[in-house]
Amino acid sequence: MIHTGHESIVVRRSAALLIPIMQLFGLYVLFFGQYGPGGGFVGGVMLGASLIAGILIFGPDGQPAAAAKKLLKTDGLGLLIFVGVGGLCLIGGGAFLNYSHMQLPGLDGPTRRYVGIILTQIGVAADIAVAAVSIVFSLYAASSDEVSNG
Repeated sequence: MIHTGHESIVVRRSAALLIPIMQLFGLYVLFFGQYGPGGGFVGGVMLGASLIAGILIFGPDGQPAAAAKKLLKTDGLGLLIFVGVGGLCLIGGGAFLNYSHMQLPGLDGPTRRYVGIILTQIGVAADIAVAAVSIVFSLYAASSDEVSNG
């Protein structure tokens, strides 16, 4: 049987309230991870989990699933960001991801490091969220194939 979402109005309304809060907290963990626990991986997991919750509660054809499908089109963007930051560091004469050598005109050393860290974390978070959502859609596709093949 293919899952079409949860039927309870209480669950749907609660999810409509909680999913944006989950996403906001995921962004907080992503952007402030260098100051404490968190960062790109944890922020990406939280963002991916919020999208997965929307898919499971509202079904694979609901509005949250449409947003998650748009996210799947950005597959590989996180890797490009990560490698791009590392490449800018190499061009500047430093080691891969040595942010102090990242070539960004008009920025001093501490600002270059901060921007490098943030961009790297965004790249990691994007790939983690895409991977999590991709797994869920793959499982939906596999379960629909089982139902149609009977």
